[in-house]
Amino acid sequence: MMSIFILIGAYRYYAALAERFGKTKWHFGLLGIGIYLGFQVAFLFCYGFYIALTNPGSLQDNDYTGYSLVNVISWLCAIAVVWGIYQFLEKKFTKETIHKPSLEIEEIGS
Repeated sequence: MMSIFILIGAYRYYAALAERFGKTKWHFGLLGIGIYLGFQVAFLFCYGFYIALTNPGSLQDNDYTGYSLVNVISWLCAIAVVWGIYQFLEKKFTKETIHKPSLEIEEIGS
């Protein structure tokens, strides 16, 4: 349930960034969702692989329900990754708008 709230937040966060810089909102909203889900899958796969190598018997006892410390850590790390890529994109878009010539310069010759 917590992941659904984080997904909604990531979508809205990236869509607001796209709207501010005149980009397509749903493209960047889906990018935010993809970043979150991709990191979650990679993190939890690596954790499961680590557990399988260090203690193979513990995989039989996992019930895959409820909140665990690993889930909370993966949520926090995924939020940090989503925020970091958001900051990177925001700086990139800001640089693009600074380097883009204005319409007045393009209309001088006409």
